[in-house]
Amino acid sequence: MDTIDALADAFALKDERRTGWQLREVSDPESVAGHTWGVALLCLQYGNEADIDTDRALRMALVHDLAEAKTGDVATRVNDADQRISAAEKDRREREAMADLAPALDPEIRNLWEEYEARETPESVFVKDMDLVDMCLQALVYEREARYDGERENDRFDEYEDLDEFFATAEPRLRTAIGKELFEEIETRYEAVRDGTDE
Repeated sequence: MDTIDALADAFALKDERRTGWQLREVSDPESVAGHTWGVALLCLQYGNEADIDTDRALRMALVHDLAEAKTGDVATRVNDADQRISAAEKDRREREAMADLAPALDPEIRNLWEEYEARETPESVFVKDMDLVDMCLQALVYEREARYDGERENDRFDEYEDLDEFFATAEPRLRTAIGKELFEEIETRYEAVRDGTDE
């Protein structure tokens, strides 16, 4: 595979819809590339406050879901029984996808992706938190815009009403102070919209 073919494959992220929103039957859900832009914007906005290398975080955010161009998006669910594939299998598939894509791309792309996956640097931990915050902020947007039918039966979300599971999957994985602070603020606003008390 040459560089142009690898980049063309990566462009699949522009059309790859985020599975979690599809499961919840959100109307016209964002693409993985749209999510990537959201994560990058959050990194740019809060990188200095988090005292990390914002430029490195931005570059990492840009490639953090690159493997999904080949594997597709796999939603994280609260209950293991609801997972489409195991975490180990997801990791195996994504590593295989990167092994296919990366040789034709700049080596930094693979290095940044590996760093993100390892979550051992301040930047990778921060980017992961912004990944989770982006999901919660998107849930707030969809709730405000009433982009799904909350009254409709959806057996994929037996334990959760509305978009609550997205917050339930995010909260225990947050590791930074800024990530936790943003989560709390967004969750409060989401709950106000959901409960009809939003001003």
